[in-house]
Amino acid sequence: MTALRVLLVDDQALLRGAFRTLLDSADDISVVGEAGNGRQAVALTRQLRPDVVIMDIRMPDVDGLTATSEICADPELRATRVLILTTYETDEYIAQALRAGASGFIGKGIEARDLLNAVRTIADGETLLSPAATRSLVARFLATPDDPAPRHPERLAALTPREREMVALVATGLSNREIADQLYLSPFTVRAHVQRAMTKLGARDRAQLVVIAYQTGLARATSHSATSHSATSPGATSHGGTDQV
Repeated sequence: MTALRVLLVDDQALLRGAFRTLLDSADDISVVGEAGNGRQAVALTRQLRPDVVIMDIRMPDVDGLTATSEICADPELRATRVLILTTYETDEYIAQALRAGASGFIGKGIEARDLLNAVRTIADGETLLSPAATRSLVARFLATPDDPAPRHPERLAALTPREREMVALVATGLSNREIADQLYLSPFTVRAHVQRAMTKLGARDRAQLVVIAYQTGLARATSHSATSHSATSPGATSHGGTDQV
């Protein structure tokens, strides 16, 4: 079995050392490099092509959100996933991380076992945000009148009516199984539609698909979707837990 290749990005060398020791203790994970700021992170990601970049937010020179945006915007780095690992677990940072293209967001207080599982989850193309948390965050920060993110409804032209329906339901926070129950379909069929929609829209994972749904106007914020939710760590549940796309 090929080990997952991880790049560690944090301006504190002591923390990088501790995380490296933990990650390297797993048989299926290998730390291939370390960076102390966002500029180094982007350069090393292009050089090493890791499976997962574990990214801090607040760093000198170039911050983690800027670096995440640059990495996720590079088509040659499409296979690389970014996991935000930070002390600052605020809703606004989570929303900014999603907008930048991150596939997950967890706090540095996470248990050792959960960090290992987080890396595996991100590498598998899943998100560490529960459907309900994703819906809430996107509705609050990406679908507001003063949101600077551009809206491009023409992106939806590539979708079939059924795929549009699936993306809209994903954006409400429903899991694949809940969508299947609502539409009287099999979860396998729902997953296939969602995967095709992700491919057509260029979404890396389910969380980014929700972002696109709001940015294009396919989904819109409502009063009930502003209910406060928190990002969940791997294994936590909300609407059935994190959803596998």
